Amino acid sequence: MTVLGWIVFGLVVGIVAKLLTPGRDPGGFIVTVLLGIAGALLGGFLGRAVGWYREGDSVSFAMAVVGSILLLVLFRLVGRGPRGV
Repeated sequence: MTVLGWIVFGLVVGIVAKLLTPGRDPGGFIVTVLLGIAGALLGGFLGRAVGWYREGDSVSFAMAVVGSILLLVLFRLVGRGPRGV
């Protein structure tokens, strides 16, 4: 897949991840899209490395969404900062 393909795929995955994890994000839409791209890469790499699927399998979308949700939740936890300030 080309770099442009990964960006478009990450955009879609980021939007789906945002819809599945509602709430306030510290970074906004652009950061959510970037996390979607990173999650697509991370989920796709891990799924193929473990041998759960091959490149082009339809399950790769689900794995990319799971990776994006994981990154989005981690970003929310880190981006929240210390409480009580």
